[in-house]
Amino acid sequence: MLLHGVSCSPSLGVLSRLHRFGRHFESPLLWQSIVMILTMLLMLKLCTEVRVANELNIKRRSFAATDSKDEELRVPPRRPYLDFDPHHFWHWSSFADYVQCVLAFTGVAGYITYLSIDSALFVETLGFLAVLTEAMLGVPQLYRNYRHHSTEGMSLKMVLMWTSGDTFKTAYFLLNGAPLQFSVCGLLQVLVDLAILGQAYAFARHPQKPVPHAVHPASAKAL
Repeated sequence: MLLHGVSCSPSLGVLSRLHRFGRHFESPLLWQSIVMILTMLLMLKLCTEVRVANELNIKRRSFAATDSKDEELRVPPRRPYLDFDPHHFWHWSSFADYVQCVLAFTGVAGYITYLSIDSALFVETLGFLAVLTEAMLGVPQLYRNYRHHSTEGMSLKMVLMWTSGDTFKTAYFLLNGAPLQFSVCGLLQVLVDLAILGQAYAFARHPQKPVPHAVHPASAKAL
């Protein structure tokens, strides 16, 4: 599933909304950012529940494999946001921790925007960072595909829908005279989407050959 961009999507939606206070743009773009924030938060909730459940199942299988009655099943330790542990950043154990982080980010960014709302440079930079982050959402997935020479686990239908939406959105930017950063980053986002589709086509035509597992000498003798 294509979820590598989920981590930063709520934050970039917040930046888009804050940018509107300094430079008003089309209302549909504002609603798009609101819908995106809500959608990505729902995806974060689902991802968190699945990840925590998988970690617990791995622990249970490991416990069952040991077949020891003296040991107790240890639940994976909780990793809360308020621990401020950089090693566990955005790998917390509860969806509420992600909500707290987004709210804290919104409060800090909102206060800075309030103080700098009269600065045209700040407003334009804020808008550029918002749309640039959105344009880069597909890059982690692009890099992962390149590193593994495979698109296994990636939803091709989702990428096609993503590409269609980004194309229509970019055309809307160009036709309605949206701020320049919207059009430039929209085109960049479409290019990233097309690159991911190109990877799916290339890796499907030339699948990576499975690497044979080396047989340990002791195992070979046993056979």
